[in-house]
Amino acid sequence: MAEQRDLPLVERRWLRTAVPVLVFAVVLGGWEALVRVFEVPSYILPAPSLVLQTLWDNLGSLMLSWWFTVKITFGALALAVLGGVLLAVLFALSKWVELSLFPLAVVLQVTPIVAIAPLILIFIDSTTAALLLCAWIVAFFPILSNTVTGLRSADLNLRDLFRLYRASPWQTLRFLLVPSAMPYFIAGLKVAGGLSLIGAVVAEFTAGATGKETGLASRILEASFRTEIPKMFAALLLVSLTGIAIHLLFNVIARLVLGRWHESESRRER
Repeated sequence: MAEQRDLPLVERRWLRTAVPVLVFAVVLGGWEALVRVFEVPSYILPAPSLVLQTLWDNLGSLMLSWWFTVKITFGALALAVLGGVLLAVLFALSKWVELSLFPLAVVLQVTPIVAIAPLILIFIDSTTAALLLCAWIVAFFPILSNTVTGLRSADLNLRDLFRLYRASPWQTLRFLLVPSAMPYFIAGLKVAGGLSLIGAVVAEFTAGATGKETGLASRILEASFRTEIPKMFAALLLVSLTGIAIHLLFNVIARLVLGRWHESESRRER
C-alpha cells in the first residue's frame, strides 16, 4: 500500500485499470486454452472466440433485443428514481406517511419477483408494460431506502441551527437534507441500476415472451430450446456488458457529483 501511494497519480490510475484488464485477459485465455486442449464440444462449453464469432454473426437480431432490454431497464430505473425520491421526501417531511407506507415498500422488496411476475402478466395486457412494472418493483426499494437513510443522516447540530434561524421545511430540505442524502442516493442508484437490468431479464424469462418486441432473455430462451449454446453465451455476454456499462456510468456520475466534496469519491483519487 505504501509503495502504491509513492507512485505518481497518473501511474496509480493506469495501474488500477491495467490490473483488472490483465486478470480478465488471463481468465479468457485460460478458458480458450481449456476448450481447445481438451476439445470440449461447443454445445457444452463454447470457446470465447466462438462466442464472439456467434455474436458478430447474429449481431442484427441480438442488438434489436438488446435495445428492447435497455429501454425496459432504464425506463424502470427512471420510474424507480422518480417514485423513490418523491416518496422518500414525503417520509422525511411526515412521520405518519412513513409509518403508513414504508411497510408496503418492504413487502414489495421481500416478495420474489419470480413469484409475482405471473400475476402481473395476467392482470396487465401489455407485455412491455408488465415487464416494466416487474423491473420497477426490483429497482424501487434501494432508491427509497438509501434516500430515506440519507435524509435522516443530516447533522443534528445543523438541524438545530436551521430551526434557530426559523428555516422553512422547504429550505431545510433543499439546503440541508438533500446534500446530506446525495451520497446515499448515488449508492442506491448504483444498486438499482443493476437490479433494474436483472428485473427486466428475469421478468422476460418468466413471461416467456416471443415476437419482434422482445429482449435478450427471449433470445437466450430461444437458443436454449434449439441447443444453440454459443448463441446463448453471446446473449449472456451482451447482458453482462450492459450491466458493466451501467455500473461504470453511475461511477462516473458519482465522481462528477461527489468527487469534489465527499470523501467516498475524493479518496479514490489518492
